[in-house]
Amino acid sequence: MGGPVPNSAVGPGLGAFLAFFALAVALYFLMRNMNARMRRMAYRERDRIAALEAAEAAKSGTSTPADSGPTATPSDAAAQGDAAAPKPKRKKPNEP
Repeated sequence: MGGPVPNSAVGPGLGAFLAFFALAVALYFLMRNMNARMRRMAYRERDRIAALEAAEAAKSGTSTPADSGPTATPSDAAAQGDAAAPKPKRKKPNEP
């Protein structure tokens, strides 16, 4: 009968290739989904900041940000050290 097979004659085979390929395809779809969610989140944040600025401008009676020029984006606020961006207020959890 045959003895042990030397390591040089054994390879990963078709099963390993298919498993690796399936992982690669799953990773592609996960990254695509994550990028779409991150993009959506950035758009919502930009719209939320624009609404806050418009509400502040209406409260103080000054011109709206659309009248005064381009609006600030979250990346602009980060570049300025977050000094220009208002901090969101956190809601306290309901106490039982």
